[in-house]
Amino acid sequence: MVSPCESPASMNSPAPLPVSVTYYVEVLSSWCHWAEPTWSRLKAAYAGRVDFTWSIALMNPADFPGSEAQCQWFYRRSGTIMRSPYMLNSGWFEANRQGHYEAPNLVAEAGKDFIGAEDDRIRLALTQSALREGRKIGDLGTAVAVAAAAAGLPVPALHAAAGSAEVGARVAASTAEFHAHRIGQRPAFVLQNRIGDKVVFSGLTRLEPLAASVDALLADAAAYTSHAAHFGAPPGV
Repeated sequence: MVSPCESPASMNSPAPLPVSVTYYVEVLSSWCHWAEPTWSRLKAAYAGRVDFTWSIALMNPADFPGSEAQCQWFYRRSGTIMRSPYMLNSGWFEANRQGHYEAPNLVAEAGKDFIGAEDDRIRLALTQSALREGRKIGDLGTAVAVAAAAAGLPVPALHAAAGSAEVGARVAASTAEFHAHRIGQRPAFVLQNRIGDKVVFSGLTRLEPLAASVDALLADAAAYTSHAAHFGAPPGV
């Protein structure tokens, strides 16, 4: 029997997970590309215990390389630092865009409405097409074609969503949220637990410090749960 204080919907709603991790990403960021295996491993290691989401954090136009030669120099630096067996492809670079590559990020955000906010397929396909294959996804039509093929979506619907004011506003809001943490490097990871602890990493690509922080946040949240079970809420003043 359902209690008069409970609805069937509320009874079936899962309890919020004790820890959340938000990954701030720019589709064309090489360092985000290098961080993707870490993101995948972290999600697999803490599946069912941690809430994982990703949000777009647009790079400023001045953050992009000024030339293809400069882009290749950056790729040689990041690739050797990461001990990568391959070099990233600078073919996506277009000098005439002057650092304006919002299109693939808008497409990635729009894709959430079709395949869900937890699905990485569209974002990864866009990054792969640019940084490994050199496709010029700064063009909205090209970015939509890549995303639609990766997720089996209708091109017209995805194109319309990516160009909508709603999706543009969401990307602007998540970018502002990123900057509100007073950080400037992507990838960035914001870890929080339900008792108010927060850890912020900016520019990090390694798994170990992220995993150690998640473990600490989970342990503290569990300790509060245990205390509440034994002593209940704090007494009134």
